[in-house]
Amino acid sequence: MPISNTFTSYDGTRLAYHERGGGEPLVCVPGGAMRASEYLGDLGGLAAGRRLVLLDLRGTGDSEVPADESTYRVDHQVADLEALREHLGLERMDVLAHSAGGNLLQLYAAAHPHRLRKAVLVTPTSWAVDLPTTAGHRLGAARLRAGEEWYEKAYAAYRAVLDGDGGDAEWDLAMPFFYGRWDETARAHAAANDRQQNERAAEVYAGPGAFDPPATRAALRGVGAEVLVLAGELDGNPPPVLAGQLAELFPRGVLDVQPGAAHFPWLDDPAGFSGRVERFLAAAA
Repeated sequence: MPISNTFTSYDGTRLAYHERGGGEPLVCVPGGAMRASEYLGDLGGLAAGRRLVLLDLRGTGDSEVPADESTYRVDHQVADLEALREHLGLERMDVLAHSAGGNLLQLYAAAHPHRLRKAVLVTPTSWAVDLPTTAGHRLGAARLRAGEEWYEKAYAAYRAVLDGDGGDAEWDLAMPFFYGRWDETARAHAAANDRQQNERAAEVYAGPGAFDPPATRAALRGVGAEVLVLAGELDGNPPPVLAGQLAELFPRGVLDVQPGAAHFPWLDDPAGFSGRVERFLAAAA
């Protein structure tokens, strides 16, 4: 079982983090947006060689709801990540961020480049640097799954969602596209989303004023840390081509595409995922 701890952020909000495994710490930032870190699990066994520090973003999981809801906006949460670094007593830290959490890591890297040792961006969205995923990207990836028994209904539902005509039922039907294998593990993982996500916080996360892409892009050119951008071959959010464009924004960025994986690659090939990330982290900086 993970060990739970808390710390106080810049505005007095008590935030929680959960530790799994042992070894050098790896701070883990969840996506969602604003989904509790529980869904990350042990990241495909990565906890076997690393002490995972799984942050519950403000208002999610075991973290407090802030007094000011505007602080859910991702640029305000950069200070939460910095407060966690100080709490852990780390001069520099390794950070892994998933999906929408990738925007928080991009903003943190821009604001505190000298506090990063290495960074891993797993199937990251990149609104912070104006690399948005389009409906075309999503549907193009979805068509790679043609032939799956669930494909026809799922594709029609996904199109409806992306056209603005779909609701919760259509989202549920489209969920197989987010997993490399639509098996029992994937179904259980998808079903947990509703209870793990703070929907109000998600609405604020990327709200007006959150991003200044030209400034962030310029700042990322000064990041000296090595950065691994890990995409899923079957993922449409982002597709590998967009993940590659993000990697190119970092002086020491590299793209890796995991075969057969979609948006949660540690579930699709746990050993392959954890092995790749551990090799990257263990290599001399």
